Amino acid sequence: MTYPVEGGCDCRYLRYRLATAPMIVHCCHCRWCQRESGASFALNAMYEADRVVHLGGEPEVVNTPSASGAGQQVARCPRCRVAIWSHYAGSGPVTKFVRVGTLDDPDRMPPDVHIFTASKQPWVTLAPGTRAFEAFYEREAVWSAEALARRAALLPQIEAYLASRR
Repeated sequence: MTYPVEGGCDCRYLRYRLATAPMIVHCCHCRWCQRESGASFALNAMYEADRVVHLGGEPEVVNTPSASGAGQQVARCPRCRVAIWSHYAGSGPVTKFVRVGTLDDPDRMPPDVHIFTASKQPWVTLAPGTRAFEAFYEREAVWSAEALARRAALLPQIEAYLASRR
């Protein structure tokens, strides 16, 4: 896949550009993602927040509950209400989990890994050889060396965010 790529909401008020590949693309089959997306899973590409460039409009950030109890912040278009990305409690505003379906060409960003498959819908069939986990996984066993290095560079910011929540 070549970069940059762009995406946005249905009404085109919110637009963004991704200059690089994501750290990882999760296809999450947990019941919380099913409920929030209204579908059988959520497909999210994880990025450093500063690598998601706003091209137009500002999202409305909505606090929503999560299974962890820590909640998440969902960035939505204030006009058409489409969810564009989330900030999860583990890294807060330091990262953005961009909804792959909001890309102009979402076909170009398939999942790297399927997670929480223990609760996937029984009619969802994963192809043989698909990297899948019943719950979460050990990051070092799944992520590329480049993605691990990118995350390591974020750790001071993530730790500062987490300290601010205590």
